[in-house]
Order: sequence, then C-alpha cells, then structure tokens
Amino acid sequence: MATPTSTALDSPLGLRMQGVWKRFGHVVAVKDISFVARCGEVHALLGENGAGKSTLMGIASGTLSYDQGSIEICGQSVDRFSAAQAQRLGLAIVHQHPAVLPDLTVAENLLLAVPAALRTDYANANDWVIAQLRRVGSAVHPKTRLCDVDIAQSQLIELAKALAINPKILILDEPTAALTADLVDILFRNVREAATRGAAVIYISHRLQEIRQIADTVTVMRDGEVKGSAPVRDVSDDQILNLIVGRTVTQQFPLKSAGVMNGASILEVKGLSGADFVDINMSARGGEIVGIAGITGNGQSDFLRSLAGLGNARGAVTLDGKTVPLGNPGAARSAGIIYLSPDRQHEGLFPSLSVRENGTISALSRFANFGVVDRPLERRQMEAQRVDLNIRAASIEQNVATLSGGNQQKTILSRALLAEASLVLAEEPTAGVDVGARAEIYRILRDVASRGTLVVIVSSDIVELEGVCDRVLVFSRGHVVGELSGQDVNEANIGRTMITATTHRNTDQQERDRFGTTRSWLRMVAAGDYVPSFVLAGLIVLLGVVASGHNIRFVSGFNIEKILFLSAALAFVSFGQMCAVFTGRIDLSVGPLIGLSLVIASFFLNEGAGMATIIVGVLAVFGAAALVGLTNGTLVRFGNFTSVAATLGVYIIIQGISVLLRPYPDGAISATVMDTIKATIGSIPVVFIVALVLAIILEVGLRYSRWGMSLRAVGSNEKAAAHIGVRTGWTVVGAFIACSLLTALGGLMVVAQLGIGDPNQGIEYTLGSIAAVVLGGASLFGGRGSFIGVLLGAVLIQEVNSSMVFLGLSQAWQYWFIGLLTLIAVAVYSQARSASIERP
Repeated sequence: MATPTSTALDSPLGLRMQGVWKRFGHVVAVKDISFVARCGEVHALLGENGAGKSTLMGIASGTLSYDQGSIEICGQSVDRFSAAQAQRLGLAIVHQHPAVLPDLTVAENLLLAVPAALRTDYANANDWVIAQLRRVGSAVHPKTRLCDVDIAQSQLIELAKALAINPKILILDEPTAALTADLVDILFRNVREAATRGAAVIYISHRLQEIRQIADTVTVMRDGEVKGSAPVRDVSDDQILNLIVGRTVTQQFPLKSAGVMNGASILEVKGLSGADFVDINMSARGGEIVGIAGITGNGQSDFLRSLAGLGNARGAVTLDGKTVPLGNPGAARSAGIIYLSPDRQHEGLFPSLSVRENGTISALSRFANFGVVDRPLERRQMEAQRVDLNIRAASIEQNVATLSGGNQQKTILSRALLAEASLVLAEEPTAGVDVGARAEIYRILRDVASRGTLVVIVSSDIVELEGVCDRVLVFSRGHVVGELSGQDVNEANIGRTMITATTHRNTDQQERDRFGTTRSWLRMVAAGDYVPSFVLAGLIVLLGVVASGHNIRFVSGFNIEKILFLSAALAFVSFGQMCAVFTGRIDLSVGPLIGLSLVIASFFLNEGAGMATIIVGVLAVFGAAALVGLTNGTLVRFGNFTSVAATLGVYIIIQGISVLLRPYPDGAISATVMDTIKATIGSIPVVFIVALVLAIILEVGLRYSRWGMSLRAVGSNEKAAAHIGVRTGWTVVGAFIACSLLTALGGLMVVAQLGIGDPNQGIEYTLGSIAAVVLGGASLFGGRGSFIGVLLGAVLIQEVNSSMVFLGLSQAWQYWFIGLLTLIAVAVYSQARSASIERP
C-alpha cells in the first residue's frame, strides 16, 4: 500500500502508538504495533475478527493495559492510564458491544459517563440529556431504563456519551452494526462534524462501502500486526481485501441452489399476527433460503421471534405437517426450530462455557445413552464442526468468550447443524463480522440449506439478501407488501418495494397497538423500584387493621414504640446489606458483627463510665466494623473471592473473636446509655426518625449523586461501568465498608435492647436483613432497589413478629409468614421486571 500524502502528514497528531505489544497468556494479541491518527481526519482501521483491532483500541482508551511500547494522546505521553484518565485527556470510545448499564435509566447512563464540568451549557441535567439524544437521532425517553431499550438505541446512546465530551480523539468500533440506513446517515454527519472540529476519528468497520464514504486514511491489521496503511483514494477494494484476509477473495456469496422452488412446502404460516405484525401468510420449502427485508421496526424482527416461540402471537404455524404451539420456545425447539439472535452476547452465547458446550448444547440428546452423555462422541462431532466451519480456536475446550465475533457466530451456527434443525431462523447473521468471516457464514448458511433445512433470514443489509436468498419477503408497517424470487431478488427491487409501500395498519391492529402500549406502560410501572414500597405500605396497614381488630392493644403506644424501635435496628443493618446487594454481592457477616458490637460496647458503655470512655467505646465499635468491611471488600474485589465465600469465612472468624472476648453474657450496659438510645417523641422512637431521615438521604444520593449511580452501575454491569470511568474496585470495597458501619449502627440499637454483652446475639440479623432487602424490591443480581423499600420491609418484618402474639399464633408462624412473603416478593418482582423488558 502507498504511504499517506504530505498534506496528511502535516496535520497534528491526535493519537500516536509506538512499538505496542499485548499478550494474553501465551497468545500475542498485538505485536509491535505503530499507529498514528491525525487531527481532522477519519482513519479507518480494518481487519478480520481477531486481528487485534479492538484490543489495540482498548489499549488506547485505557481499558486494557499493554506490555511494551509508548502512547501519546494529543502530544502528551501517557503510561498505565485508566479509562477515566483517557477521557480527561479528550479520548472517547464507542464500543462494538455498547458499554451501557441496563438497570440505570438513559439519563443516568449519560450523566454518569460525562463529568458535570462538561455539561455547563444547559440550565439543568434533563435539558442536556435531551440535547445529546437529539444530536444522535434517538427518540428514546430519558427516564427509560436501558434494559427496555433495543440494541440500535443502545448503540446511539453509546455514541451520544462519546460525542458529549467533544472528544479530541473519537474511536468508533463497528458503530453501524445495529443501525438502520437513516441512523447511519446521522452517525456519518456527526463523524464528519467531529473531524471538522479537529478531532482524530478512528473508525473500525468491516463494511468497505462505509470506509469509502467516511474515511480519509485506512490501516489494515492481520494477526496482531499492521499490514499496510494508505489514503483510501489510493487503494482498491481488492487490495484492501487481500490485506485483510491474506489471500485473494474470489467470491463473497456462494452460488444459489437450483430447483429448490419445486420442492414440497415444509413451513406454513397462516394469519400470524402479533403486536408489530398482522395477518402474515407464507410458505417455504426445505433447502430454501428465504429473506425478510424491511426498514427496522416494521415487524420483521418480531415475526421471526414469534416463529421461534419468543413472542406472543395469534394464528397458525405448521412445520413438517405438525402444528407448532405459539409463544412456547421449548415447543418450537422440540419441533426443530433454531433461532440465531442478532445479540449473540446476551441471547446467543453461554460466555462462561467452552466452544464444545456452546455448540452441542441443543443436541445433547444425540450423544446421550440413558441420560448420560457420551463425551468422546460429543467431542468428535464438535471437532468435525470446528474443522468444517473453520472455527478458529485453539481447541473445542477454549472458552467461547475469548473468540472473535465471527468465530462466535460460527460456533452458534454449529449448534443448528448438530441439532439437525428443520428450520433455522437467523436475524442479522453477519452483524459485527469481518469480510472473510462473512463469506464463510454465507457458505455455511448455503450448506445448511443444501441439506434440506429451511433457512429464514432477517437482515437490514439489502446486498446480503440479494446475494444469499432464493426468495425475499418485504415487510412494511407489519404487513408483507411484496415477494421477490429468482432474478427479481436484487438490490434495486428490494429497495424499491421497501420505500414505495403504501400499506397502513388496519383499525383493529391500531386498537391492539394502543392496548399493547398501555399494557407495556403498566408493565414498566410495575417493574419500577418504588412499586414494592407502595405494596409494602399497603401490607403494613392491612396487617395492622387485622391484628388490631383481633386485639386493640396491638396499636397501643407501647407496642407501636416497640415495633418501630426494632424496625430501626433491622433497618440500619438492612441499609448496609442493600449497599452490598446494589453491587451484586451479599454480606453474610452482618449477624455476627452485631454480636461483636454488643461485646465491644459491653467493655466501655458500663454504668458509671465517663463520657470519654463512652466515646472511645462507640469509636471502637465503628472502628471494628470498618475493619470488617474493609476485609470483606478486599477479599471480594481484589482477592477474587465470591461474596458468599468471603463473608461466610469472616462470619465464622467474627463469631470466634466475640466468644473469645465474652465466653458468656456479661458487661451490663449503662441505663443512661440505653435510655438515651431509646428516647422517644410521643410513641415514636427517635432512632426510627433517624432511620427514616437516613433512608431519604440515602435514596436521594442513590438517584442523584455520582456515588449512588456508581454503586448501581457496578451491580448493573461492572465491565461497562469500568469503561466509563467508574472506579469499580473501590466502589465495591466502599459498599462493604458502608455495610459494616451501618450494621454497627444497628448493633448499638441492639445494645440498648439487650443491655448486656452477649456474643451469641444478632445472628438472626443476617437473614432478616436479606429478607428486608428482598421485600423492598431489590434485585440480588445488583443494580436495582430502594432504601425506602428496605425500611418498609424492615417495618413489615417486625410488625409480623409482633402481630403473631396478638393473633394467638405460635412463633413458627413468624418464620412461615415472612418466608412466604419473601418467596412471593421474589416471584412477583422478578416476573414484573421480566415482563417489562420482554419484547411484544
């Protein structure tokens, strides 16, 4: 390839990487790379999946460390820098797989990713968020959670985050993989504007036509090395392709099969209707590849998912003469239907499993005798697929997450072949796949069809549909508006049919859409973080009415004071547990820490102790708690222990220390101290008022402070949080320290309740705090929950404990009732949240 022109060489440097190496174990991912991106130009970076492009840009953006070499950002030398430091230097990156936080709203994703100092031109944060979304053509509401947003909108939000900092260096990794043509135009406009402002734009893509449209310079990588660099106008497509794949690419699309149009129909779809499509009728033959075209959002994706049983639909579907139940993915799979999702990271792959396990998981019955898998047979079959499909992996036991996108997609295709599917449904089968792998995937799809399997493809790439498909159905506004076959399957005809369609949805469908929209809104409300709080408040009132109706003394001042005091103690501990749960972890050590707090207090808070001694005792309680939290957090985050293993070990150690200090209950607490802690205003304990105020403060911080958003971000998607500059390690450690400090605060309430140092007290707070967190609507996977809900959960638990006595029920009913409520809460909240993100 030629060298860049002298004009380009005169531009100042945006990014300079010199002699960069990166190894993962024994694998060299980046080998002595020297790369330069100049200000004011769009520099395309090409190469096959696995060539090292994303690794190189991960190094440039601070998300990956490098072994050797030097890096300069805008003339400033950097070394061992983080993503946050790269952002401060003016570097922004749009990842191929959007680094978004699904449990946070769109607005929170943007606000957390962009420092407040860069948002000074707007009166308030909401106006700024709306402006950024409009800039990239996104119509999504700022209060929508990312888990309710499709992959295309997620990509736009990722772009909005990058553009919002007005970057000096903008890295775009496969930004158009999920975008429609109109959104691609908006993207290109923003890229050109960034370059015009003087930014160095690095554009990673597998689409040569995009490179021709947008790039000034192109660099090609292969096997971790740079193979050439030149102005785009000076090189042909063939030259670029030869450098990418290391060989001459003679033909991208395989020859189409002859005679498939004359076979018997195996798929019959009659009157199939769903939320986004209506009255679809089609038939298809074995050995045929049928394409479905249409502008994104016109129902074709939902139609395909409905065939796979993944969406609600009405009508009739038969395959090989047998009726396929609708809305039942298990039944669809049993009928021989395999669905290949466009979002392979979340719906296609099992990232913790090997290539073998991912490929054979749908065909295990083929390799099993009496329920026991014949492992040698399974390995032979998968090894044959690895060779036939050219899956580039060291072995079939390699973790699938370490493969390139193209090889991951081929692994998913091997699943369809091994399962001997009758119908393969492939949605965007080559999204994010390089030129060489794309040609191999086209060959594999044709090979699948040649075995008599029906293949149905949804693709936004018209050229792909023309090259692969025997027949194409065109969707518009939920209807099939055209069918093309044979020589009529070409780019011009497909495009013309898409843009000239005049079909409108019928009135019945519009009514169903309105009903579906209302139902979706209700599902989203039901999945919110505050609905559990309203439910708990209702249960608290209902239980109070029932118990007082049975015995009026239940609402006496004395009993209310007792319930609220015990609720405050449990609430403080549960607030701490909530901090850990927000990060996707759990702390089992809170119960014994209550006992340790009692024991420590019993040495200092005695009758006749001076104020100085009492202060030292309180500080000792909180100091011990901080040490426990630091230990837990360090073991979990930096020692790579699971939270259960780390906190269980600490649980046992704390209990041992407490028993060592106080082998038996001793050390009476001062009556003055107990009375102070138990102080009331009327029948309301002061500590409960403190708990309520603290819940409100924590809730406001959780929603509106960087601390709160960072805490939820780590639990929502820790890797994505790190990419946008969140200090994930210290966030996790801080959460465990906060958990222990709040537990110690609860421990002081128990000191006033018991009045003696008893090492065996407090154990029940471990399960009690978890129950309060779950009842409050938190997700134990992290990222979701409410401190207000936790407070109400604690009140309900203590109210249940008290009401059992007034209702004349045994203590066993306390455990049964709380356990049943917890199970119901998990079931209801989980279903509501699943429904809110379920596609119609």
